[in-house]
Amino acid sequence: MPGSARPTGGSDSRAASVGPRRILGIDPGLRLTGFGVVDCDGRRLVYVASGVIRTGLGSAPTRLGVIARDLAHVLADYAPAEVVVERVFVNVNPTSTLLLGQARGAAIAAAALAGLPVHEYTPGQIKQAVVGGGRAAKTQVQAMIMRLLALPGLPSPDAADALAAAVCHAHATTGAGAMLPAPSRKRGGRTTRLRSRP
Repeated sequence: MPGSARPTGGSDSRAASVGPRRILGIDPGLRLTGFGVVDCDGRRLVYVASGVIRTGLGSAPTRLGVIARDLAHVLADYAPAEVVVERVFVNVNPTSTLLLGQARGAAIAAAALAGLPVHEYTPGQIKQAVVGGGRAAKTQVQAMIMRLLALPGLPSPDAADALAAAVCHAHATTGAGAMLPAPSRKRGGRTTRLRSRP
């Protein structure tokens, strides 16, 4: 799998630990925040869970609270060793950039409060690592994540981006030239969450 991404931040990485590493990827957004959990065992990736946190139509502080609260539940449920968050770039709309940055801050705070190292990658690094091109379309990311993790169907765009962040970090920290897809897993659980195991 192409890509030469390297993590930024998170110097307390547990990449050297023995056995599978569980990585939580987060695609932050004020309206929709995607999350994806994978286990990395050498060159093999195993899908664990993914889903989307929907914050509703309340005020910005209320929605940021939903992100922090629900990610705390995800962290407690799946006990990852590391967290990966997509880095935000300034776009043409400064208000949107500010709100996205706040959502990202809520996600990072949730991980920090859990005592976990947080790593950051740019969207281009993530796409390069997963698809092989930094300008890949979202549909390409969805298709490649479905293939790499042997999912029964396309994940939602937000969940796919979160899973892609986790895969990117797994690739960057193992130094493997390719990742092997995991065995097929079933869907289940809540409507906003794809799960392969309880």
